Amino acid sequence: MQMNTPPRSTIRLTRRGRLALIATGAVVAGTAVAVPLLTMGGDEDTRPTSLVIPEGWRANQVYEAVDKALALPAGTTKKSLAKTDLRLPNDAEGNPEGYLFPATYPLDEKSTPEQLLRAMADTAHKKFDGAPIAAGAERNAMNVYQAVTIASIVQAEAATKQDMGKVARVIFNRLERGMPLQMDSTINYALGRSTLRTTAKDTRLDSPYNSYQRMGLPPTPIDNPGEEAMRAAINPTPGNWLYFVTVKPGDTRFTADYAEHRRNVAEFNRNQKKSPAPG
Repeated sequence: MQMNTPPRSTIRLTRRGRLALIATGAVVAGTAVAVPLLTMGGDEDTRPTSLVIPEGWRANQVYEAVDKALALPAGTTKKSLAKTDLRLPNDAEGNPEGYLFPATYPLDEKSTPEQLLRAMADTAHKKFDGAPIAAGAERNAMNVYQAVTIASIVQAEAATKQDMGKVARVIFNRLERGMPLQMDSTINYALGRSTLRTTAKDTRLDSPYNSYQRMGLPPTPIDNPGEEAMRAAINPTPGNWLYFVTVKPGDTRFTADYAEHRRNVAEFNRNQKKSPAPG
């Protein structure tokens, strides 16, 4: 079976794992999920008692949340990185993206940006560097940092937790075949945006995160993945898939056949036209 990628101008892969034909002009909007940033005490104590970092947040979102939780001027937490000794792998070169582990962190009157960032990085170290993650990465002929990078893409692309293993397999299959990943999630990261509207011009972006133009993985993770995404990255679901599209909510179709994929995309586009325009 011919496994070559169709011309880059004809396909794009969104951050939710939806491959759409650019020629059709289909637009896939990312879905914002409301999550509580702060857990408050009782009425007698309005100070936040914990900080919730959701799965898939980027480092900049984490910095902003810490600033807000500690009532600090915007940018304080990011600036604190220079004086914070975080436990990061050598490959990270001091960039904590991917290692600010999503979890709930307690706050008290002594909490500082440095203390919170260290707690996140230490938690990531405990989760990622021991068995089974380290062993799983080695089993798949990669290091832990590469596994975290794949997990970050899975976190951004998979529509559901059930799809994560399949999305990871698509990444592995494309890498093994020398195909570019062509994922909008990496371009989105390069442009520092969350609202997705990828154009043909975007796919020509001069960036190491442009997975249309650059082969292999991006140079760093593109968000901070959770445990489900990490498990998918080291234990992808068996399959030969190269494409996937969420035809409608709850119906993501994976295939190795480009002609079948185009039919799925056509169905997706028909469903989009039937959907009421957002208000």
